[in-house]
Amino acid sequence: MTLRELAHERWLTVPNALSVVRLAGVPLFLWLLLVPQADGWALVVLVASGITDWLDGRLARALDQYSRLGEMLDPLADRLYTVATLVAFLIRGIVPWWVLALIIGRDLVVSLALPLLRRKGYLAFPVLYLGKAATLNLLYAFPLLLLAQMDWAGADLARPFAYAFTTWGIALHLWSGTLYVVQLVRTEPAKLPDGS
Repeated sequence: MTLRELAHERWLTVPNALSVVRLAGVPLFLWLLLVPQADGWALVVLVASGITDWLDGRLARALDQYSRLGEMLDPLADRLYTVATLVAFLIRGIVPWWVLALIIGRDLVVSLALPLLRRKGYLAFPVLYLGKAATLNLLYAFPLLLLAQMDWAGADLARPFAYAFTTWGIALHLWSGTLYVVQLVRTEPAKLPDGS
């Protein structure tokens, strides 16, 4: 996308507004989990984030309001919620340190691979549905993990589902990261048009 195209792109769209609201929920979510430890309200924010994540994509398609900004905000919000949740869960003792290390470590490896991919003439890795499935599993796992540690009658029922979604989410996350690295190794440098 050229600078001129970027300058003329729509910024004020309904999906982008939802993504901004979602981003604004990250510090609120962290505060609710760590300061008053209001797990019920933190769960509400987390579920609202998941709903707005689904809704912004749906509205972008329905209203034909795709934008480059939206393409950047949506995964940014996903990553911030993932990191914020994992850090808060680690501090609270809800997940062990190695869960955080595996998920953040994979993201770090893929982030470090991006400059190498750009040297080959590509802006980003193509989206893998495996990565989307990993994110979806983790987004199911987080509220279930929160429900499993809360003092209520359904905690024992939520616990196995929380662990299952966490395990699948981590496994798919690591597998998609491996596939990105394999893509990097196998990708030939992009050929520039010769101008003829």
